Amino acid sequence: MSDKALHITCRDSALSLLQVKEALSFFPGMSCRIFPIQSFGDKNKQISLMENIAPDFFTRELDRALIRGEADIAVHSAKDLPYPLSPELALFALLDAFDKTDALVSRNKQTLKQLPSGARVGTSSLARKTELLSVRPDLEVVSIRGTIEERIAQVDEGFIDALIVASCALKRLGLTGRIAEILPFKTHPLQGNLAIVGRKDRPDIKKQFFGMDIRNRYGKVKLVGFGPGNPDLLTIGGDKSLAEADVIFHDDLLDRTFLSRYPGEKVYVGKRKDMHRFQQDEINELVYQAAISGKNTVRLKGGDPMIFAHGREEIDFLRSRFVEVAIIPGVSAGNALSAYTHIPLTHRGLASSVAFATGHSDKNPSVPLADTLVYYMGGANLSVIAGNLMAAGRPEDTPAALAYNVSLPDQKIWFSTLKELKHSIVKYPTPILIIVGEVVGLENQQTSNQGVLLTGTSIEEYENAGNITHTPLIKIEKIENNRALLNATGKLCSYDWIIFTSRYGVRYFFEAFSESRSDIRDLAHTKLASVGKTTSAELGKHHLYPDLESDTGSAKGLVDYFRENRLTGKKILLPRSDKGLKYLSEALIRLGNTLTDIPVYRNIVNEQALEIDLRLFRKIIFTSPSGVEAFAERYGEMPEGIQLISKGETTEEKLKTYL
Repeated sequence: MSDKALHITCRDSALSLLQVKEALSFFPGMSCRIFPIQSFGDKNKQISLMENIAPDFFTRELDRALIRGEADIAVHSAKDLPYPLSPELALFALLDAFDKTDALVSRNKQTLKQLPSGARVGTSSLARKTELLSVRPDLEVVSIRGTIEERIAQVDEGFIDALIVASCALKRLGLTGRIAEILPFKTHPLQGNLAIVGRKDRPDIKKQFFGMDIRNRYGKVKLVGFGPGNPDLLTIGGDKSLAEADVIFHDDLLDRTFLSRYPGEKVYVGKRKDMHRFQQDEINELVYQAAISGKNTVRLKGGDPMIFAHGREEIDFLRSRFVEVAIIPGVSAGNALSAYTHIPLTHRGLASSVAFATGHSDKNPSVPLADTLVYYMGGANLSVIAGNLMAAGRPEDTPAALAYNVSLPDQKIWFSTLKELKHSIVKYPTPILIIVGEVVGLENQQTSNQGVLLTGTSIEEYENAGNITHTPLIKIEKIENNRALLNATGKLCSYDWIIFTSRYGVRYFFEAFSESRSDIRDLAHTKLASVGKTTSAELGKHHLYPDLESDTGSAKGLVDYFRENRLTGKKILLPRSDKGLKYLSEALIRLGNTLTDIPVYRNIVNEQALEIDLRLFRKIIFTSPSGVEAFAERYGEMPEGIQLISKGETTEEKLKTYL
């Protein structure tokens, strides 16, 4: 020990001076002079500690004394230290705690169970308040401040009925006799520990305290990126860390068989969607406890620890408890996606920027301003992501790709467009990555022969969708001798609206229109509505254009328009399929309209349709609810790993019922 007296500062209270005495007991023979300082927190006792106080609330003045050279070291309650410490300062030593519990002080030594309902219990900690109310929600929690002696006086004077305080503080002050009971509460991880802080540029002083620093007993923690799953992508640094580890906390996104080569204990802490074994705070605590027990600890993560992997959260959790952390980067799934699919993230003339985004969000996934977008964990939000991108101005034919198990032998990739994704439902395996942008087209051009099964009656809309196999599962038959339709076309001027839900409704309506020898001028005062561009195009063949076209490509868009514009009391003609759209009819009637609902054609199962080997296809396109029903009847359950694309929301809703 140096013969020169150390200048020690601490807070100006009896407890703080006793803490200095306790700290110095670890270093017999050390020469020192003590300079207590009243901290900002001590001067402002009117400020509740349950508010959002500054991290250096109790250390600010002591820190300044150290930085200005007015003191050599400061002794603190470790839990009062700010995180992070001032850049000029360092923790010289963290001393062992002899007691980390909370105690109850009360009049007549009543236990927590014995306190009457409505009793006032004082505390300065929001965490203690939460713990207390979880056990006794009938109690009143009172925020109190002051020294331990001042707080106990509030119990004795009847201002409060009981007080929660750290057991170690009572023991240091010789007030053990005031303890009514030790509480089974979870306490601050640094409660009871004393901390010795000094300037970073004084290693000569720091080394005097090295021997008693309990961090010397801690194990090392490393956050290691395993990569996207293929062990070949594990870095040399990652391999060395795993070989040295006493315990390895790992998740789903890696090869467990590969891990068996490492001798450390393996602890699974996976967090797959809807199957969380551990919450993030539980994982943090497991890693922390392993480290302070002296184990070299690896938290192994799929991809890279700092990309959508809670890396910084775990760093802060551990470092705020004075456990040092090292990061071993890994190959992120987004980078591997590019390499293993040959889709560049940037490309001259097409993309000069790239953004990684999470697709797994309670809120709408974001739309970054970049040419190429890579969404992680977006399998459950494909439709939302595509809709958001189109709403933000991306063309509906923007190419996109979905990749499963990137870098692994069973890697799969599906090519699509934003429009298809908006209206697709896929029973995809997870995890799925989504890449959107013109760069996708570079590879998609090479794989445009991916099989597409079209189940609807017409191929016209989908000629450019890929290698089309057209197997219509339904047939359309006109309803002959349709007296109801002939009667309706003979008095068209009495209708306010005619709503067409398909091209066939238009076709057979106008065949009846011709048979009834009606005059096109009879439609002069009748408004026309259509569901989708195909239906509108059929109207165009008769030189008619709809007053309203559903902006959603489904009946829902028409209902929304009638509702938003408060269209009620209207007389509506609905020439439709024999299966009809109950949703449309019922919604219009509920809005107070009168409906003439006339089937004009039949949707029947096409018994001549061949049964196709679905393994040949990456996409199946459904154009009507009846097509979905016919497919389910023919093939049973919907296939997994194939993109199921629906035309319109009504078809999409029908499709969802089979998933």
